[in-house]
Amino acid sequence: MSTPAALEAIREEFLAVEPRERLLLLLEYSDDLPPLPERFGDSTDLLERVPECQAPVFVKAELAAGVVHVHASAPAEAPTTRGFASVLAHGLEGLSRDEALAVPDDFPDTLGLTAAVSPLRLRGMSGLLARIKRQLREA
Repeated sequence: MSTPAALEAIREEFLAVEPRERLLLLLEYSDDLPPLPERFGDSTDLLERVPECQAPVFVKAELAAGVVHVHASAPAEAPTTRGFASVLAHGLEGLSRDEALAVPDDFPDTLGLTAAVSPLRLRGMSGLLARIKRQLREA
């Protein structure tokens, strides 16, 4: 398995700052979570709940013309989880299905966040990635 260039760049961005600053970077990503397309409306019914996340997070991975699009919804009151969703949405956007499926399952563990967030929260990001990959396999 290999890490696509976009996710590799995000990982390098996290590893380039001091461990105590990584949480701040994650919070910046939370502010940059792309909004859901209008076709989803105000409802999360078309997205899948990610129960590994402590906050109510919903995700939908789609293929359009062979290109991956990740849509996620997470409450503003859960900035860590929103940050994780944003990292994956940005890092997987535009990849081919095979490229996205080749992302190592342990990618969340490689961001250097273990000192900044709890293992439970990191499992949430792993759950997000696992659901995205399953949805892409089923697409």
